[in-house]
Amino acid sequence: MNDKIFVHNLCLVGNHGVMDEERVLGQRFFLDIEVTTDARRASVNDDYKKAICYGSLCELAARVSDAGPYKLIETFAERVITAILERFPTVTEARVRIRKPGAPIDASFDTVGVELARKRQRRVAFSLGSNVGDRASQIRAALAFLEAEDEIEITKVSSFYETAPWGKEDQDPFINACAIGQTSLSPHEVLRACKVIEVRLGRTPGERWGPRLIDIDLLFLGDEQISTIALTVPHAGILKRGFVLKPLAEIAGDEELAGRTVRDALSELKLSDDEVVKL
Repeated sequence: MNDKIFVHNLCLVGNHGVMDEERVLGQRFFLDIEVTTDARRASVNDDYKKAICYGSLCELAARVSDAGPYKLIETFAERVITAILERFPTVTEARVRIRKPGAPIDASFDTVGVELARKRQRRVAFSLGSNVGDRASQIRAALAFLEAEDEIEITKVSSFYETAPWGKEDQDPFINACAIGQTSLSPHEVLRACKVIEVRLGRTPGERWGPRLIDIDLLFLGDEQISTIALTVPHAGILKRGFVLKPLAEIAGDEELAGRTVRDALSELKLSDDEVVKL
């Protein structure tokens, strides 16, 4: 959701600035603070405890100002955003505008200022598979498209593994891999990106668990827990499938899912010698 909570024209007095007189005399700063969240957590049941309090946003900004002085109001704004993202885990984006009407500039002006916006980055993991055509090339292409997404950064990719078919055994073996990274996208936005990439690479609708040119699954995204017709996060089959756990353990063995690390879940899974083979 892209619901907004905001405070406009919060006036704070601080000793921020590059000039010596600014740091001695101090001056007024006016702040606009806007955060993006899912307000339904609070609004549906009229629950104040789940709301983002306007007063708390003001107090955080004042506390950051008092922790100065800062030479740059860019630094001031960055610290306010950092404090907001740390204090409110449900905030997905924070935007802070700081105006400085008393800036010591030899010019006629109303105000000067900066505006900074930062989105929350969360850990994300993908499983990729193919058993049609040039399987390895399909996975490499899918990884390239994921990395090309504006708000997805891939930081680690596992080795490629040849794996036995799962769910429907009378088909060719797969090549599977996993990738982890960071994203500021929501789970449904990530799902949409994955489906668009699959189509771009030529995947067409087919039977469930049947042969596929490319398959990109969202395994987990931060601490999100979602269960809808379209999407389940963390992925429902993540702890039962060797072709997911083995490559994922290679790059994120300490990741905890359902109270167990990926490495421990893999050790509890009984795999035959030829079921998941590293290439």
